[in-house]
Amino acid sequence: MRFPPAFLDEIRDRVPISSVIGQRVAWDRKKTNASRGDYWACCPFHGEKSPSFHCEDKKGRYHCFGCSVSGDHFKFLTELEGLSFPEAVEKIADMAGVPMPVRDAQEERREKERASLTDVMEMATVFFQERLQGPEGAKARAYLRDRGLTPATQQSFRLGFAPDSRNALKEHLAAKGVPKADIEACGLVRHGDDIPVSYDWFRDRIMFPIPDSRGKIIAFGGRALAPDALAKYMNSPDTELFHKSNVLYNFARARKALAKGGTVIAVEGYMDVIALAQAGFENVVAPLGTALTENQLELLWRMAPEPMLCFDGDKAGLKAAWRAADMALPSVQAGRSARFALLPEGKDPDDLVKAEGPDAFRAVLADARPLVDLLWMRETAGGVFDTPERRAELGQTLRELSSRIRDESTRYHYQQEMRERVQSFFGSQRNARQGRQDWKPGQGKATAPGGQFAKPGGGRMAITESLGQSALVKRGSEGMSVREATIIVALINHPALIDENFAHVEFLDLANSDLTRLHAAILDAMAHDMANDRHAVVATIERAGCAEIWERAVGLIKRARQWPALETAALEDARDALNQALHLQRSARTLHKELKQAEAALEADPSDENFRHLIEIQAQFQDVQATEALIEGFGVSSGRAGRA
Repeated sequence: MRFPPAFLDEIRDRVPISSVIGQRVAWDRKKTNASRGDYWACCPFHGEKSPSFHCEDKKGRYHCFGCSVSGDHFKFLTELEGLSFPEAVEKIADMAGVPMPVRDAQEERREKERASLTDVMEMATVFFQERLQGPEGAKARAYLRDRGLTPATQQSFRLGFAPDSRNALKEHLAAKGVPKADIEACGLVRHGDDIPVSYDWFRDRIMFPIPDSRGKIIAFGGRALAPDALAKYMNSPDTELFHKSNVLYNFARARKALAKGGTVIAVEGYMDVIALAQAGFENVVAPLGTALTENQLELLWRMAPEPMLCFDGDKAGLKAAWRAADMALPSVQAGRSARFALLPEGKDPDDLVKAEGPDAFRAVLADARPLVDLLWMRETAGGVFDTPERRAELGQTLRELSSRIRDESTRYHYQQEMRERVQSFFGSQRNARQGRQDWKPGQGKATAPGGQFAKPGGGRMAITESLGQSALVKRGSEGMSVREATIIVALINHPALIDENFAHVEFLDLANSDLTRLHAAILDAMAHDMANDRHAVVATIERAGCAEIWERAVGLIKRARQWPALETAALEDARDALNQALHLQRSARTLHKELKQAEAALEADPSDENFRHLIEIQAQFQDVQATEALIEGFGVSSGRAGRA
């Protein structure tokens, strides 16, 4: 019902907010000043060890500097205790000793209707639970057993079974005196002008009751058992009780679990939530079969300042992570962001904990990336930034992303972070050009002791230290470069690429002698018409005595996380990775030869023109090296080693 503003103000003024909150928290003695009505405590909305939750009687407000929740008397009761707004008002009025105003008859009728509908939903829940344990639920019980869910877990989440019948639930509720209109209002049957006789919404499905923030059942999700069902998962329709985009599955239980500490984890489905809860992760929620919505993200932020968004390890999961990142970006601010946990390829949380145990999922969470990392990964993964125009386009894209952030301070720091990341890739080229600006021509002869050049005029001007260590410059090094290993491993694991790139493969120029031996084995397999079969190519490698080299190359690829070159990758992904690596390889080998020629020219004639030419080649080296760093683990700016 709607209450007069004057009435709400009166009861708020009569009851100090500390009296309401003090029933649920213990005030911190050191920081609290009761005489001034200034109180501090550990936040009841999220687990913490030091008090960051503050309330002030004078203002009648509370705020947590850890998770950013804030509000007044009524919001505290509705958010924490799960009361409806009228219930919260009634409780404060009772504390204030003020009688409640006369309730609006129409609103009171709607409140009673909602309460009646939750009673019907509870009856339906019990019906589904009983059917799961009865004879007709044998197939459903077998499915849940195969999925590894214990009877205790099934009971805890109140799982059930909807019989393969058009009217089993409808007749059960009608026999208990539930009106037809209530059954329809709960979304338990399909009905309408074009449906002469209504019939059960859920049939032959495992049932997942969906509670609201108070734990009352407001909807259901159903998992089909028939393999030819039109939809594997389906939810209740929107009703007076249920609006799918505003609800998170397992919200009430997860919020309660957060009192023990940690953050909330959002996964993609019912089974993931339940499997993780059984494995000891109780602070897990899920959207209801759709992409995360803005309202659901707001619910996550009410629970924790930095929720963990966990997505399946496939292309669809990665796209879902990117959508969530775009949605969260405008609203991030101090104490309000998100981290992204990306599962191994082809795995979901249920698969992972079943196959490898809870520690495997903890490792995924420990490796979660902040929002800024995910955005950087998306904009740079697979990109080739070998021209000024492409680098400018990357910078423009990152600036546009940062500009979406509404909070001014956070937007500034994102812009600064993105600038620094770009500079870490491309700023070294500017350093090389600075060397050209510092040098004045005609000041002496350049020499090249130890691989370095003496800048005409005295000071040493070498290829930069990072360039000197690069695989692009080193010749005859026995250490494999990730780039060359990517080419060879991708060709062996995906032999179809050999024919597609025959002209490049046949005359491939490799610096590493071991990889050259693998290359020779590939050519041998081609000569014997065996290059279209991976097993035949690997057998040729083994006959050539190169099995250990092959294992070492694959190990390097795995450590460098160049998964597109591995056998399990899709051919399209392997093709993209190979094309990138071949492009870099051709550029590197060509530049290597040009560098040697420029060295010789400068040695013979230390002129301004020859020195400028050398600097330009070095700058091109920096471009190729920066691009290679992007591919090999997204470079040093992410805090990870760029090379294996």
